[in-house]
Amino acid sequence: MQVKVNLIKVNIQSEKFEVWIREMFARRQKKEVCYHTIDHTTLMVEKVREMGEFYQFSEEDQEDLFYTAWLHDVGYWDGSAAGHEARGAEVAQTSLEKFGLPQSRIDRIKKAILATQMPQSPADLFESIVCDADLYHLGTEAFYQQTLLLKCENEKAAGKPTSLKEWLVESRAFTLKHRYHTSFAQQFLEPVKKVNLKYLDLKIEQLESENRGKTKKKNNKGKKDKSKPDRGVETLFRVTSTNHMELSAMADTKANIMISVNSIIISIVVTILIRKLEEFPNYTIPAILLISTCLIAMVFAILATRPKVTKGVVTKEDIANRKGNLLYFGNFYQMTLEDYTDGMKEMLKDADYLYGSMTRDIYYLGKVLSKKYLMLRKSYNVFMFGFIISVLAFLVASLFFEPHQY
Repeated sequence: MQVKVNLIKVNIQSEKFEVWIREMFARRQKKEVCYHTIDHTTLMVEKVREMGEFYQFSEEDQEDLFYTAWLHDVGYWDGSAAGHEARGAEVAQTSLEKFGLPQSRIDRIKKAILATQMPQSPADLFESIVCDADLYHLGTEAFYQQTLLLKCENEKAAGKPTSLKEWLVESRAFTLKHRYHTSFAQQFLEPVKKVNLKYLDLKIEQLESENRGKTKKKNNKGKKDKSKPDRGVETLFRVTSTNHMELSAMADTKANIMISVNSIIISIVVTILIRKLEEFPNYTIPAILLISTCLIAMVFAILATRPKVTKGVVTKEDIANRKGNLLYFGNFYQMTLEDYTDGMKEMLKDADYLYGSMTRDIYYLGKVLSKKYLMLRKSYNVFMFGFIISVLAFLVASLFFEPHQY
C-alpha cells in the first residue's frame, strides 16, 4: 500500500514539473533558437523513456531520466550554445530543489546533463542513455531535416549565413566522429546513421557538381564531355551499389540465423523428444508439427542464400553490341584474361556503355535481392506461425490427452 502511495506522489510530482517546464519554455525560449526547442526536448523525453524501458530501469531511474531530458538544454534560455550544459545544471539544481528531490538524485541529474557536452563523456548506463537520446536524430530518417534546423540556429547565433555545402561537410565530419554509447543505439540507430552518412556524401557531391556547372557556364564552357563521368553520377552508382550489397549481406545474416536456430531445435527434438514418444505418444503430432516447421523454414532460408551459377562468358559480339556486362564476376569468370581486358577497354572508352553496364548490374542486384527477401519472408512466416501452432499443440496434448488415452 505504501508503494502505491509513493508512486502516486511521484506521478503527481512529475506532472507538476512538466507543466512548469512547458510554461518556462513558452516564456523564455528565444525566437532565434531553431533546433534546441521544446520539440527536440520532448522527443528526447520520449526516447529516454523508451531506452529506460528497454533496460528495465526502476520507477525512480525512469523519473530521473525524465527530469534530465527536460532540463538538458534549458541553458539556451539565458545564453548561447557555449556553456549551456553548465547553465542547465544550475537550473536543475534550483528547480529540482523546489520540487523536493533529494540532493543525491539532483547530483546524478546534473552529472548526466554535463555529460552531454561535446565530446560526450558518459560514466555509466544512465548517462549513456541521456547522451544517445540527445543525438538520437543522427540515426533516424529525420536526420537531414534536423541538421538544416541546426544550421538555421547557428546562422542566427553567428549573424551570418553558412553555405549548405560547408555545413554538410561539417555535419559529415561530426557524424563520422560520433559514436553511440548504449547497445540499444548501436543496434537500432547506428545502421540508419551509416545510411545518413551516405546520403550526406551524395548531397555534397551534388552541390559540388552544381558549383562546377555554374563555373563552366560563367567561363562560357557550355559543351560537356560525355567521355568523362560526372562525380555526382559516380557517387549515385557507388552509394546505390553499396546499399544493395549491405542489404544482401543482411539477408544472408538473417538466413544464417534461421538455419542455425532451426538446426538446433531439430537436433534437440530428435535426440531427446523422439526417444520419449513411446512413453508419451500424445506428443507425436506436436513433435511432427515442430520438426516440419523447422525443416520448411530451413529450406526457405537455404534457398535465400543458394548461389546461382551463370555461364561466365561475355562474347566479343556482346561487347560490340554493347550488351555484355563485365562488372559482375559471374559473367566473365570463364573468359580469358586477354578477352576480358579488351572488353574492359571498350567499356571504358564509352561512357554510355559503362553507365549502362552499371545500371544493369544494379538492376539485377535488385532482382536477386527481391528473391532473397521473398524467401526470407516465407522462412520467417513459416517459423513464426508454425512455432506458435506447435507450442499450442504441445499445450493441448499435455492438458487434454493423457499418454494412455492418446
